[in-house]
Amino acid sequence: MTKQASPFAGAQGAKTVTLSVQSWVGAQSNVAVAQYLLEHELGYRVDTVQVDEVPAWDALSQGRVDAILEDWGHPEQEQRYVKDKKTIAPGGGLGVTGHIGWYVPTYLVRQHPDITDWHNLDKYASLFRTAESGGKGQLMDGSPSYVTNDKALVNNLKLNYQVVFAGSEAAQITQIKQFAKEKKPFLTYWYAPQWLFKKVPMTEVRLPPYKEGCDADAAKVACSYPHTPLQKYLNADFARRGGKAAAFLKKFRWTTEDQNEVSLMIADQKLTPAEAAKRWVDSHPSVWKKWLS
Repeated sequence: MTKQASPFAGAQGAKTVTLSVQSWVGAQSNVAVAQYLLEHELGYRVDTVQVDEVPAWDALSQGRVDAILEDWGHPEQEQRYVKDKKTIAPGGGLGVTGHIGWYVPTYLVRQHPDITDWHNLDKYASLFRTAESGGKGQLMDGSPSYVTNDKALVNNLKLNYQVVFAGSEAAQITQIKQFAKEKKPFLTYWYAPQWLFKKVPMTEVRLPPYKEGCDADAAKVACSYPHTPLQKYLNADFARRGGKAAAFLKKFRWTTEDQNEVSLMIADQKLTPAEAAKRWVDSHPSVWKKWLS
């Protein structure tokens, strides 16, 4: 009758770690590999909890999760929990630089080379109309919980577009693949690193250049998204007392190529995260052994 996921759950002296896993596949890849190594090399039991980006910071501060392995930049939460309350500790860089942007399929750029300049988007708005966009061009976003300035951008750049949320990364990928299969035009919020670029080549639309502070007021944003070195964060108590697990997570650092390799196995080849992690671990010992030393 027990609901415990592991025979060791609650056992005296059991070593457990709880990781926050975000809903996009790149973040799932980080957690899958960290979990595999924590369990198979360090003897921990690992629980994972899926939480949206901002609530994950609250959970981390309260100790309900021990670590976030991929944060795309939340300055308000960082100020509150890292600098003021000191309940969260920086865990170092993930080694991956993230970038959000607006993308169109490369096959469309071949037909309309000037479409990659935001000044020309209104000229092509009719190409992007859908049943959901109300007569305007559709700018497809993923989940409303993701870091997005798109509604403000459309408004402040005075573009004839409507932001339409697919609901999740998986729903967005399904839609993008369908458009690509039919060679239809689409304009989408998307981000790198992301394995889908290998399957559907996309070209970024040039928005007004990013300058430090241009996105400080969410309502007034009229610039592109920054390139963000993705960060890890640990619960402050766990960072101090988490022993080998905390030391390992601080050292966990890999490349965009590493992450995409695991993501492709999970999302495209349909391996389970554990299977993908094992395959990557088996073929990259020189990378991960440094995280254990």
